[in-house]
Amino acid sequence: MTTTPAEAGGPRVPPSSPPRTPVDGRRAVDRARPRMEIRNRRTAGLTFRADQWAAKKAGARATATVRGWGYAHLDEPDLDTAVRRLVQAAVADGGKRISVHLADQDHRILAVALSHVAGAAPGGDDVLAELAALRSVVSCGSDLAPDGRRVWALLDVAARPPRERRSAPAAGGGGAGADADGGAGV
Repeated sequence: MTTTPAEAGGPRVPPSSPPRTPVDGRRAVDRARPRMEIRNRRTAGLTFRADQWAAKKAGARATATVRGWGYAHLDEPDLDTAVRRLVQAAVADGGKRISVHLADQDHRILAVALSHVAGAAPGGDDVLAELAALRSVVSCGSDLAPDGRRVWALLDVAARPPRERRSAPAAGGGGAGADADGGAGV
């Protein structure tokens, strides 16, 4: 007669799949896979109470976090402004808390604000236009998920060429309204 390891008092081996029946008085929970995953890069998750001060706090903490990642050419005012605007949009959804998620890859920073309000209405395009106007923002967007609205921006932190300086008009040439080459400006 053959006995199984369990009958023989051998080691207990976990089942190959989780049971779908109650275990120890609790129900086994099947978790849905999250829709957004960030892997194989530096990340940070920041949580704030959704109040009037959240944007300022989030901007400062996000900037400090990314500064700690060692980017020499980080445009801190752009990052701070972008995170503040993302958080203001998330707070406007009316939840009790918001979260900011940061990730980096290839000299770019992804900043995502999540409102944690199920069934939040899609936001206006004004926040996206404001984000797109920032110099270091490469792209931005918004989407609705079961756990709330996500608003995101992708910022470039690579070194940029210096801005071109306009040369001063030559002595004796061009006054107000003149081009750099001495011609009349239109």
